[in-house]
Amino acid sequence: MRLLPPQQPMDRKNPYSQVKSTPNGFALVLVLWVLSLLTIMAGSFALTMRRESTIVAGIKDNAGAIAAAEAGIAVAEMMLLHPEQNKRWRADGNLYQVDFGSTQIRLRLLSEAGKIDINKAGLPLLQGLMAQAPAEEDQQAKLIGAILDWRDQDDLVNIDGAEKKEYQDAGLKYQPRNKPFQTVEELQMLLGMDERVFNWLEPIITVYSGQAQVNLKVASAKVLNILPSLDTGLIETYLATRLESAKNDLPTPEFTASLTGGGGAGGNETVTIVSEAKMADETSALVTATVMQSNSANQLESSDATQSEPFKVLKWQRNPGNEESLFTDEMSELLGEFNSEVQF
Repeated sequence: MRLLPPQQPMDRKNPYSQVKSTPNGFALVLVLWVLSLLTIMAGSFALTMRRESTIVAGIKDNAGAIAAAEAGIAVAEMMLLHPEQNKRWRADGNLYQVDFGSTQIRLRLLSEAGKIDINKAGLPLLQGLMAQAPAEEDQQAKLIGAILDWRDQDDLVNIDGAEKKEYQDAGLKYQPRNKPFQTVEELQMLLGMDERVFNWLEPIITVYSGQAQVNLKVASAKVLNILPSLDTGLIETYLATRLESAKNDLPTPEFTASLTGGGGAGGNETVTIVSEAKMADETSALVTATVMQSNSANQLESSDATQSEPFKVLKWQRNPGNEESLFTDEMSELLGEFNSEVQF
């Protein structure tokens, strides 16, 4: 009688325990783990590629929008030199729009003569300006004094002003230049200046006007409403009349107020051009350029016109953080005219 070897009792709780202990079972588990790992790696790679593709597409679209906005700057410069005086674009804060295919470009031109020159403005104008700034009265007074002390040539302290000692006492390692401000950004160094007040001031002040008063014919609505002694109703009427004159290619009307605000921009007109492009996919970019127009730039028919640059770039910024979009409903109300094609 042949005796059979005793059989191992089966684990009733885990009937597959014997299968796992075999070499074939271990190999199967290993293959499953490897397949799972490869699946995770492939998914991670695909996700990374999608993200990189999205980033590259975003960079490409942004570059295209910036290029379109910069092209808008060139268009605005050409339209400032239009042979017909009344058809030239006006640097009074109104908007113009140009379409390049599916890309929309809005442009806003602001004459520096229509802003408050912080190097030339007298005490009454500075007081009227600061009276509406987002600051307490004490801070307003100190900022006015600090502006006067920064730009004058002496070390005498104006009322509520600040000279070398006051800056040292505040722990600052610099002192007033005792010279005119070279840039608007230099105002940020002023003792008592903060970011909120500077951001409010930046669009309405300049260092390029060279005039003690504001040229009301090219001043924006924001600047006109800040100036003292101007009636609000008169301002609204004038702005509406000025907009209609631009739409109908008529000369800019005079501002009939007791405070005339000084003369024109002078021989060398300086203009800030704000250009914003919006693509079909809603990608947008904004570029600002402050350019000075020379006397010879207006002489398009002169034989010497090709020998000199019509504009000198004083400042150039891409996507500045403090600039308002030109594609808002409020800005659309300032749209002077629609230009599908720009022609000379």
